[in-house]
Amino acid sequence: MSQPSLVTNDLTIRFGGHVAVDHVTCAFHPGETTVIVGPNGAGKTTFFNLISGQLAASAGTVHKGDTDITRLSPSARARLGLGRAFQLTNLFPQLSVLENIRLAVQARAGAGWGLFRPAAALTELVDKAETFLEAAQLGSKAHMPAAALPHGDQRKLEVALLMAMEPDVYMFDEPTAGMSLDHAPDVLDLIAAIKSDPTKTVLLVEHKMDVVRALADRIIVLHNGELLADGAPEDVMSSQIVRDVYLGTATEDTA
Repeated sequence: MSQPSLVTNDLTIRFGGHVAVDHVTCAFHPGETTVIVGPNGAGKTTFFNLISGQLAASAGTVHKGDTDITRLSPSARARLGLGRAFQLTNLFPQLSVLENIRLAVQARAGAGWGLFRPAAALTELVDKAETFLEAAQLGSKAHMPAAALPHGDQRKLEVALLMAMEPDVYMFDEPTAGMSLDHAPDVLDLIAAIKSDPTKTVLLVEHKMDVVRALADRIIVLHNGELLADGAPEDVMSSQIVRDVYLGTATEDTA
């Protein structure tokens, strides 16, 4: 197996006397999509927040490749190739769809606004932004304000923003949350396209089992902040302890 792109070692966070994530050790590899599941309050999003830097760990470490990123800011982690999409859309609502993407492309290129920047360079940024819009099937809505997009298209735009940053580790927190059944497949297709690239590592927090089955190469189960199970989807979901804790009534007699 390839060298891990991301590793957590004994990652822990405490809020007062409550341990929300409890010594979780995991390695994530390129070409692998890991779905993190668990009951409400299991610590899934908190674990994501520790990895991406929204929360500071009480103990343990996070490594991106050979680099210890435990104390780095979210923006510093993003510059190292760690990309995070949130459960709630995170856009510039008054800017156009295209401008949202162009800013992400510009940030990735390290390009400032510079008054004397060559026009050709700005054209290149717009052209590149348009390729990500087309990939997200948003080309026809390029000049609409992001705030005017339906919720499903806003979710697609957020994935396109993440793609424009060109990370090698993608993190999605319930990517289809709040989406209709009609629009959810569009976002899942985008994630499937990212997943098909063997150089990319994909992590998802998800509770919809159809999404889990469609995308997971590996499932991690958290319960009360602890790592309960980690393995192939069929092995994890057939585990009796997982069925008891996560599926709840799965073992009940329904006759």
